[in-house]
Amino acid sequence: MGPGLADADVKRLTGTHATFTVEQIRDYYATRNGQTDRVDLAIEDRATGSLVGEAVLNDWDQTNHSCAFRIALFAGGRDRGLGTEATQLIVGYGFAQLGLHRISLEVYAFNARARRAYEKAGFVAEGVLRDALYWDGEWVDAVVMSALAPEWALRSGC
Repeated sequence: MGPGLADADVKRLTGTHATFTVEQIRDYYATRNGQTDRVDLAIEDRATGSLVGEAVLNDWDQTNHSCAFRIALFAGGRDRGLGTEATQLIVGYGFAQLGLHRISLEVYAFNARARRAYEKAGFVAEGVLRDALYWDGEWVDAVVMSALAPEWALRSGC
């Protein structure tokens, strides 16, 4: 959840039906440092210092050395390669620093731009969750993707 959720495109791409007030969003972010089972990071535009998105490792499964990944780019952060860069950085952090073995995500079928960014970062499609989202009167599939530490190490030369 982030300030970009007022943006209709961000809501569609993340499948967010809920509406949040600025106060609710601030309260949510104020609790992030206290979480021990996730990493929530802001994506900042280096040129302006503006918040342009968020990247999150969550749903940590300690036993299986795995977690989920999600990212949201707000209007000012799209179409500049920031999503690909942020994905590569946080996935690398998950494998190299947190000792994860598997990082997974779901991407809606209509979000080809995000899927390309995930593939560039080493994610591989595993399957489809059929009719996973009801949006604007239509059912939309979600593609399940994952990246594995050994494959990441081969790709990154580590």
